[in-house]
Amino acid sequence: MIGTEQARIGGRDVSRETVAALETYEALVRRWNPAINLVSPASLVSIRDRHTADSVQLMAWCPSGAQHWADLGSGGGFPGLVLAILAREEMPKLRMTLVESDARKSTFLRHAANELGLQVTVLTKRIEALPSLEADVISARALAALPALLDHAHRHLRRDGVAIFPKGARHAEELAEARSKWRFTAEQHSSTTDPEAAVLVIRNIEREEHS
Repeated sequence: MIGTEQARIGGRDVSRETVAALETYEALVRRWNPAINLVSPASLVSIRDRHTADSVQLMAWCPSGAQHWADLGSGGGFPGLVLAILAREEMPKLRMTLVESDARKSTFLRHAANELGLQVTVLTKRIEALPSLEADVISARALAALPALLDHAHRHLRRDGVAIFPKGARHAEELAEARSKWRFTAEQHSSTTDPEAAVLVIRNIEREEHS
């Protein structure tokens, strides 16, 4: 399908092998979605732009020395499985942990990882019930508002870790709300898939002390 050595997805050059793996994964999502509702049915027609590319772009902010990435509330695998596909070629030493409390979705994640030959760990647990994952990178997509995400990140990130959260049009409001409860440094990057959205890259998360 692709005549060149690379394709451009989510603002990132990816190899033909990676594109093929992403296509296999997208086909699995389409096949399983009627039974489990991994993504909204309406978004399946534009799965590459709505979900895959939106996930691919997050890899741009992974620190070069990262060894463990934890994706929280992984659902159908966006972005966790997409990032695992990228990492296999770009960062083969990066361990991926996907946290999903829904047993049916966890079953899909394990099946898809097996079909794709990916070495990922899938934890069927509630995020707050897990001991600290001590991850270098935390991500979550369409899971919760930013204050709640920072609570999860504070628990599961290493002290020098980074949280990468794609957010929609209300990202500025969520940042303002989060600053009333947390201290942190944040970078806002324009999303490659939605002009109103942003990717928040957050470090140095500390709970705000109130007298």
